[in-house]
Amino acid sequence: MSPRAYLKLSVLVALATIGLKTAAWWVTGSVGLLSDALESLVNLAGAVFALLMVTVAAHPPDAEHPYGHHKAEYFSSGFEAVLILVAAGAIGWAAVQRLIAPQPLQSLGLGLGLSIVSSVLNGALAWAMLRKAREHRSMALEGDARHLFTDVWTSAGVVLGLLLASATGWLWLDPLVALLVAANIAREAVALLRVSVDGLMDRAVEPEVQRQIEATLDGFRHQVVRFDHVSTRRAGQRRFVDLHMHMPGDWSLGRAAALRTSVEQALMSAVPGLRATIQLLPMDVEAHFGDTRDLP
Repeated sequence: MSPRAYLKLSVLVALATIGLKTAAWWVTGSVGLLSDALESLVNLAGAVFALLMVTVAAHPPDAEHPYGHHKAEYFSSGFEAVLILVAAGAIGWAAVQRLIAPQPLQSLGLGLGLSIVSSVLNGALAWAMLRKAREHRSMALEGDARHLFTDVWTSAGVVLGLLLASATGWLWLDPLVALLVAANIAREAVALLRVSVDGLMDRAVEPEVQRQIEATLDGFRHQVVRFDHVSTRRAGQRRFVDLHMHMPGDWSLGRAAALRTSVEQALMSAVPGLRATIQLLPMDVEAHFGDTRDLP
């Protein structure tokens, strides 16, 4: 399936888990299960927004966006991180209220069963989505998958807390687990937000991609051709590399352009989704960057 198909499935699963977890909270009165249900609402909002951003990212380049719309996926992960933080605050507030005024738990068997079913759904979907995200280098899909994994661990913690509260009679364990859940998903949100911001700041390509680029260029390096000022960046599923190729000044323009075309094709074959821009320069000409006279 495509990333968009997985995100559509994520929306359906989020709706199902909201129903299951809300029912679990309703029959038990557990604030831990309430926190779990609130996070599922965030899952739904995140999946819908991720689907929208993936659709935008798939649009071809245009006059106003000549490099494409791939960075839209980073907005998706950033938006989801903010939603997670809001959910963490709501969970923490509800947990503090229950710590102040503990309440007995009811129908734990049914409530825990519903929570476990929803966790199985989320876990299976998250595993499949994470594999697809790595295959397509989709930030939106990866953000949604990691959020679903967080939801699975959240549910596991809630179930454990409820079992301990039932076994010991310590009702304060239920809101305590909810507070731990809030802290955990807040930590996940901060990490996701950091990745999103990092992507918007033109981070270099991954080390393994950099090695592929260098290995490809090594195949063209010889005494009369050299490369320098190799710089890379990534934008969603796209990868970009800019470099200078130096060659003898007495070469014809046709010969130089033919070699440049061969290098570009080799680079784009070695790294799917890569866009290469190569500037031709004579061997005895150097381009300098970072001169203080060039700064505003």
